[in-house]
Amino acid sequence: MRALVSAAVSGVLFAVGLALAGMTQPKKVIAFLDFAGDWDPSLLLVMVGAIAVYLPAQRLIYRRRAPLLDARFHLPRETELTSRLFVGAGLFGIGWGIAGYCPGPALSSLFSGSSSAIIFVASMVMGIALARAYEGRSASVPTIGGAVQAQ
Repeated sequence: MRALVSAAVSGVLFAVGLALAGMTQPKKVIAFLDFAGDWDPSLLLVMVGAIAVYLPAQRLIYRRRAPLLDARFHLPRETELTSRLFVGAGLFGIGWGIAGYCPGPALSSLFSGSSSAIIFVASMVMGIALARAYEGRSASVPTIGGAVQAQ
């Protein structure tokens, strides 16, 4: 129960931080991504501030044997750079540049009732469902050499 409350408080704090930083405003995000036009560097300060807090905190936290509310750390097992990673990152960047939303700010923006946030989140959920359905159907993926690699 403590872990659930902690996750909820963290989520609300994250959402408030996104809103205060302007990351839930698509026009501001698109202006940040418009290097050749009317560039707004203010979100760069947000990102630098987040990194300045995260890096020392992460080093301190990983010195512990386990997190405060769990028996062990749950770190990603995949460390290889794959085409799946690059395609996903590319789709994320394209979506961010077109819509001005990434998943966290879009979810936070749902509470504003913004139709663009609702459309973005609905599209994101459909994309996730399609990707999972596609991955579930393909139990093996052909590699460049022609061999089949089990996933």
